[in-house]
Amino acid sequence: MIGRRTRTAGSLIAAGLWLAPAAPAQAQVGAFIDSLFGRKEEPAPEPEAAPAAPAPAAKKPAAKPVVKDAAKDAPKTGSLKPSAKNSEKADHKATEPKVAAVGAPSALAPSEPADAATVLAQANAYFNAMNTLTGSFMQIGADGRRIGGKLTLAKPGRLRFDYDQPSPLEVVADGTSVAVRDRKLATQDLYFIAQTPLKFLLREKIDLARDLSVTDVTNDPGGVRISLEDRATLGGTSKIQLFFDAEMKTLSQWRITDPQGYITTVQLSNLQRPKTVDGSLFFINYGRAEDKAMQQQIQQSQQPN
Repeated sequence: MIGRRTRTAGSLIAAGLWLAPAAPAQAQVGAFIDSLFGRKEEPAPEPEAAPAAPAPAAKKPAAKPVVKDAAKDAPKTGSLKPSAKNSEKADHKATEPKVAAVGAPSALAPSEPADAATVLAQANAYFNAMNTLTGSFMQIGADGRRIGGKLTLAKPGRLRFDYDQPSPLEVVADGTSVAVRDRKLATQDLYFIAQTPLKFLLREKIDLARDLSVTDVTNDPGGVRISLEDRATLGGTSKIQLFFDAEMKTLSQWRITDPQGYITTVQLSNLQRPKTVDGSLFFINYGRAEDKAMQQQIQQSQQPN
């Protein structure tokens, strides 16, 4: 049976569980969780009677996402200029194109193969057409350490990261909460799903310019990069970069800078879109009687005949 803990990523780090020198894999998973939720101390959410509505945190609820209407805010010229504060690197400010509001005229140089509005529309179409996704990932932490694993997605809201050995950890989202489970210790930590900046993967329908703040769209030599900000992340604003191939057909990686400036990169490979995904992969045991019964059914179904 899965146990319950109420410590956040920050308290786990303080306890040395994820940052112990003897456990670099756990440290990397901890860094990934910090990139999703920040390092601010907050109580873990407590589920209510129904699994779809965990109770709010004891201290204060997560901040609401800031909705940005790019078309409304764009000046009459049809372009939305990213401020120097949001520029990723100062030496790129003169060469990187400005972000255009969706549906507005292009703000990119005429030599660019596509304008920012077109790129954002293609990115929205890519995510909105994705109902399921499986593949491999390689996570690169701020210290350069790498750890791989398997990614499974079923929209809306269900996501799973299974880390390769020696890490015993897995990250599971069931559409309401995110559980970080330790298979070796039989424990789990719970977070509100709204606190993670992975909205581009979890929402059934996404509009990047509306649901997040677009700060830059760039045609790099190896593909297209979209820079975003999410102010709803626990602990402050997270910066997100999405990397696509030049034809906008494949998401190759994302990079998250947490509110404290730590960067975690997740590289994707062998991506497939199966027709169905096993729903039990996204089950979270909240400790209620019905959860325990479901856990037993899942375990029995997984036993060899």
